[in-house]
Order: sequence, then C-alpha cells, then structure tokens
Amino acid sequence: MLLLLAWWWVGRVAAQDSHWRTLALWAAPLLLAPPMFSRDVYSYLAQGLMIDSGMDVYRHGPAVLGGVVADQVPDIWQHTPSPYGPVFLLVAQGVAGLLSAHLLLGIVAMRLVAIAGIVMLAVSLRILARSAGVSESGATWLAVLNPLVLIHLVAGAHNDALMVGLLAAGLAAAVRQRPILGTLLVVAAGLVKWPAALGLVAVAAIWTTQGGRWPWAKVTVTAVAATVTITAVAGTGYGWISALATPITTENWSLTGLLGHWTGGLLGRWAGLLAMVVVAGVVWTYRARLGPVYCLGIVLTAVVVFGPAIRPWYVVWGLVPLAAVAVDPKVRRGLAAFCAALVLVVLPDGFAADAERVLLAVVGALIGIAAFLVVRVAVTLPETVRAAR
Repeated sequence: MLLLLAWWWVGRVAAQDSHWRTLALWAAPLLLAPPMFSRDVYSYLAQGLMIDSGMDVYRHGPAVLGGVVADQVPDIWQHTPSPYGPVFLLVAQGVAGLLSAHLLLGIVAMRLVAIAGIVMLAVSLRILARSAGVSESGATWLAVLNPLVLIHLVAGAHNDALMVGLLAAGLAAAVRQRPILGTLLVVAAGLVKWPAALGLVAVAAIWTTQGGRWPWAKVTVTAVAATVTITAVAGTGYGWISALATPITTENWSLTGLLGHWTGGLLGRWAGLLAMVVVAGVVWTYRARLGPVYCLGIVLTAVVVFGPAIRPWYVVWGLVPLAAVAVDPKVRRGLAAFCAALVLVVLPDGFAADAERVLLAVVGALIGIAAFLVVRVAVTLPETVRAAR
C-alpha cells in the first residue's frame, strides 16, 4: 500500500530526470529480499541446473534434479516441463552454471537479469513515447515505476522482465527504421515467452508505414532463420512448443479457465480463443487509426484476459506498448487503476490467503495509508505555512 501511494504521488510531482533515481531506490532493497509474491525463480534455477547437467527440461520437471534448489520449487511444478523458450533457458543455464547450487546468489543473479530487462524497457520506452508524442515521464511512470513491475518482475524475478525488455527494444529499433534488428530482438523476446512473438506483426506493420519493400516476407524469413539459429545454439530443441500448456493449473482464476471449470469441458478455452480472434479482427480493422504499437498492446491484453492462464504480472505484456503510445488520459488512468488493483491481489508469499490473513493484510494497508498521510503532511506543511504568511 505504501508503494502504491508513493507511486501515485511520484506520478503527480516528480520530473523525468528523477525517475531513474526513484527506480534504483525502490528496486535495490528487493534485490536481497527472499523471493516474494511467487516462487517461480526456484523453477528457473532448477531448470538451469537441469540443462547444465544434460537433462531435458521439456520432458522432465525439477523433481528429476533433486537437491536444495529443486526442493524449493512448489509441488505443483515439480513434475511439469518448462514452457520457456531457448533464449531464457540459455540465461538460466548460464546463471546456474556460474553459481552452481548457491541459492541466494542464484536468486540475486536472476533478479539482476530482470533488472537488465527493465533497464532495456525504460530506455526503449522513451524512444517509443517520443515517436508517438506521449510524455516520456508519463510512460516511464506507468510502465517502469509501476508497483506491479517492481513486486513481480524484480521481487518475484520473473522472466517476463527480460521478455518485455527485448520486446520494447525491438519495437524501438523498428520505429527508428532498423526493422531487421527489431525483428531479431522481438524473436529473442518470443523465445523467452511466446506471446512476445506477436510483436513481429507490429514490426512488419511499422516497416510498411516506412515504405519498406516486402516487409512481411522479410520479417517472416528473418524470424524463422533467427529461431532456427538460436534453437540450434541453445541445443534445447523445440520441446517448448508442446509444453506451452504448463502454466495452466486447476487453481487458475482466468475468465476462460473459470468458464471451462463451470462447463466441465473445453468450452472455456475455445471461447477464449474466439474472443482473442474477435479482438484481433477489430484491431486489424482500425489499425490505421490506432497504429501498430497500440494494436499490439490491445492484442496482448486480450491474450492475457482471455487466455487459459493469468497471473497479475502478465498484464505488463500489454501495458508496455499501451503506456508507450496511448495518448488518451482516460486510457492511461484506467491502466493505472487496473494495475493498482492487481497489486493487491497476491500476498507476499504467493499462496492463497484465508480470511484471517486477508484481515491482517487490510489492517496493514490501513496502517500504511496512515503512515503515508503523516509523511505527506510533514512534507507539505512547511510550504503551506510559508504560503499563508
């Protein structure tokens, strides 16, 4: 709650040149904290160790590895294969091979990877915002200083940070008339987590508006060649394609997941797929008015909302392009409010809360609000007194 209120306050009073300092001050304590809001980082480390030991992460779960790292992986993921692409697995293997089974150093290293992704995002976001006539400060506030980014991508060390960082860098390269570089960066993002591959459509569309020849064909050929090359270098194969259903769990609270549960079949998944197709069709119809980056943000948001699996940090996928190019203040306020609500959905240990813990969380939030108001009055009171004199 304190972070949410501070974020809101920074958005009202802070200048662009202070955002980097604010990001550093807010993120630094999270680097050394225990994994918060999720335990996925243990799965990342376990998968890296498995690859380093010659195991196939697309066939086996961390239970095969055993040891102190694998023991930290939640039971629900112990026997599930990795859904991640070869780019992220190369990163995880590098971290695991360098640090072996040292748990704390491994967590910090994965958070540093996330920080690298967020830095890429912050730099690229300014380029995209400038090209769209959007305030760079406002875009950075909404998509980088966002508490959803800090608590899930930094504290939770989720690989979505690397994914959105590469995606934003690819879009920025395309906007700056470097479409081949943009294609390669978006492919790399898609080989972290597949939804980022939708950015290839945006890159081709941007290239088209710049008067390029055969942009769709060139993007396709470059993307296929890059995917084959990166997969060959990684040596992990294409098993991640068949493992894309891994994030789906019986406890998932996505709209289509709930519909499928209530109907006792695949109706939810097909309804979600139909909804995504409808959204994509509408966006395609209005693509000239919206622009490629805005269209991508809407489609990625639809993938999250209507997909079979949803986590609060997935919203960042669509938030990034929308924050970069959405001019309408109502849209930006709606995105900020939605993110603020999602921040409060998950408690720090990442597990479902009972009534007692919810009550304690509410009490803690109220204490946070009171503390914030006291500090704010203490800061603004001298200025108010001087103005009255």
